[in-house]
Amino acid sequence: MKPTKRTKLRRLPRRGSHDAETINTILDAGFLAHVGFCAYGQPYVIPTLYGRDGEKLYLHGSAASRLLGTLETGIASCINVTLMDGLVLARSAFHHSMNYRSVVAFGIAHRIDDPAEKTRALRVISEHLIAGRWDDVRNPSEKELKATAVLEFLIEEASAKIRTGAPVDDEEDYGLPVWAGILPLTLEAKQPIPDSRLEHGIKVPDYLLRSRHHQPRSL
Repeated sequence: MKPTKRTKLRRLPRRGSHDAETINTILDAGFLAHVGFCAYGQPYVIPTLYGRDGEKLYLHGSAASRLLGTLETGIASCINVTLMDGLVLARSAFHHSMNYRSVVAFGIAHRIDDPAEKTRALRVISEHLIAGRWDDVRNPSEKELKATAVLEFLIEEASAKIRTGAPVDDEEDYGLPVWAGILPLTLEAKQPIPDSRLEHGIKVPDYLLRSRHHQPRSL
């Protein structure tokens, strides 16, 4: 993607990228987005889950959701996804930082009304979160589809920003008797907890034990 006035990286541009593969890799590694928009003269930032299919992000929620109801009017919006990889502890307070991967995407969302397309989009979201789950559960009923709003957000412009590596101190501070380095942070999937009304003999699915939300990353 070519940088534009909206996506040009002005501070520490060496950390930035407009490469589509880099952007998609970050979007695929995350699952929680923060959606920013303005309505009635007031800015809002709302967290929501998403799924990616090509250059489209799918959002869903209650048909009564203010977020989705506002976005479907065609207003400009911005989606941010950030993955925290570690706290970078320097020898001075000024040079503390964090290692992260982030994407900022701009575009306009459109409501999906066709039941088949709506169901396909919900499958994309489900598979983005936990691959294999959709085929294991009951699919949405007609009533449930009507109660659910699904939006298609076409990424018009986007940029990524990434920081990796050790702290960067002032040269004269490297001799200070202060510990410096990285405190790694990961999102880790714990042992699944069965529902109290689970039918006897149903085992934890293999796809859940292989859940991707615990994969470590090089810092």
